[in-house]
Amino acid sequence: MIHIGLTGWGDHDDLYLPGTKSKDKLAEYSAHFPIVEVDSSFYAVQPADRMAKWAEDTPEHFSFIVKAYQGMTGHLRGKPYFTDTESMYTAFNESLKPMIECGKLKAVLFQFPPWFDCTRDNVNTLREIKERMQGIPCALEFRHQSWFEGDMQAKTLAFMRREGWIHSICDEPDAGRGSVPTILSATDDDLSIIRFHGRNAAGWHQSGAPNWREVRYLYRYNEEELADWKLKLDKLARQSKEICIVFNNNSGGDAAANAKQLMILLGMSPQPLASDIVKQRQEEEPEQLELF
Repeated sequence: MIHIGLTGWGDHDDLYLPGTKSKDKLAEYSAHFPIVEVDSSFYAVQPADRMAKWAEDTPEHFSFIVKAYQGMTGHLRGKPYFTDTESMYTAFNESLKPMIECGKLKAVLFQFPPWFDCTRDNVNTLREIKERMQGIPCALEFRHQSWFEGDMQAKTLAFMRREGWIHSICDEPDAGRGSVPTILSATDDDLSIIRFHGRNAAGWHQSGAPNWREVRYLYRYNEEELADWKLKLDKLARQSKEICIVFNNNSGGDAAANAKQLMILLGMSPQPLASDIVKQRQEEEPEQLELF
């Protein structure tokens, strides 16, 4: 089974008709896609009542991939909000309870930074995280090539299987040590995650630039690139019962259109983009007669 969705729901303008209010966007989003990645949880641990509201605003079949808080993955810079590690994990796990209770939490995504390389200390960090997450499904995504270089690839994947990590597979540019190749290996029989980050190699390492977020994920997949993934998905589907695909290439507003494009290639029948509906209506409107 393959589910396709996007990172976040607020910034995909072509999903919504003009005038759609922010509070209504998640419900509208859920008519297009069955999953979403919550990225606001990376910047701050979300209140449990907000997570409950998001669960209530979506249909029964809908599910969430929640991104781990930045203090849990080594991204945090500046003064920490939490006084200690224990209270941070307690708060984060408490925030997940509403989604867990209604069966809408697919997994927590731990995406580690480019400087999180393959060392004994970092391996121990991953073990400690799994213990602190208390059996909650967790997906793991690396950004440093050392985890997959040479014979480390097999060792990393074997470690993930033993420790119960779901593999978050990347489609991203080949941009040196701070990027990883696409490894089509499941580490969990039930679920694999694929995240499409685009292939903008030139913009990948511009985190010091003021507009780096607008550049890194600026990419639109073409038909051939997505068709190639259809073959890859056939291989991965033999390893995991469920595959969740998240498009994160939205610097230029391309994620929703690419997601719909892949859905069509896979034989699904997605809802049309709101932007296409508006365009069609405009084309169907009769021309006003030039009277004067």
